[in-house]
Amino acid sequence: MLRQRVITALVLLAVLLPALLTPQVWPFALLSVVMVAAAGWEWGRLNQAGAAGSVALGALVGGLCALTWWRELPLTGQPWLWWAATAAWVLGGAFVLKSGPSRWPAVPAVLRLGLGVLMLWLTWVALTRAKEVGVAYLLSVFCLVWAADIAAYFGGRAFGRRKLAPAISPGKSWEGVWSGMAGVLVLAVAWVTLDRSAPLGSPSLYTEMQGRFGWAGLVVVCLFLAAMSVVGDLFESLVKRSVGAKDSSQLLPGHGGVLDRIDALLPVFPIALTLSLL
Repeated sequence: MLRQRVITALVLLAVLLPALLTPQVWPFALLSVVMVAAAGWEWGRLNQAGAAGSVALGALVGGLCALTWWRELPLTGQPWLWWAATAAWVLGGAFVLKSGPSRWPAVPAVLRLGLGVLMLWLTWVALTRAKEVGVAYLLSVFCLVWAADIAAYFGGRAFGRRKLAPAISPGKSWEGVWSGMAGVLVLAVAWVTLDRSAPLGSPSLYTEMQGRFGWAGLVVVCLFLAAMSVVGDLFESLVKRSVGAKDSSQLLPGHGGVLDRIDALLPVFPIALTLSLL
């Protein structure tokens, strides 16, 4: 299993790094379309869309993203859209998580499937916009999610006592959440400090937030985004648990599915874009 995970991770890096580092936006945008289309297929499978319906849902997500790119729709100039997405994740996420896995299948299928399409499309738009800002900005948001996840894992293993959401994800603890937030704060301070001495050519999320709102504002933003990464993770876990699935698929050997890898990114990138539009 470990060998399989390592091989898959190396292949993903070999595909992702060139798309990240190239100055043009379109290679990363294209790779992201493939990623969210695959996630759309998985979302359909998790929400009883059937084999053909799941393929159609993935195609719809990919087609919507491609149409947005082709038409050059100025979605980042619509602050109301991003504030609505942020409110939906904060309020809707809290409501769904509080309701628990047993209530999710009771939501009409058309609403669940439509929510998946909208959620994945907005994430793709935010990812593409982040790449347009610059590699440093894009990587800083990615690293925020990764730091929160890694620090939460080790903090939870070392100190975990109080379960966060046992009905959704029994392995997560409140101590893991606090550790994840601490890890994000350490990353943000280190990134801003290094960026001042050796600028990376484009602003990072941390440098931008610290410049606008000061250190106190940066702390609030980082804690908020770290918390929302947990919401994204728990939301996908809730959907999987509602149908008794361990992974969203087996598209990534040793890692599960695409949704399993990007669940925490789903709320974080749109919310980061919202904050940048302030």
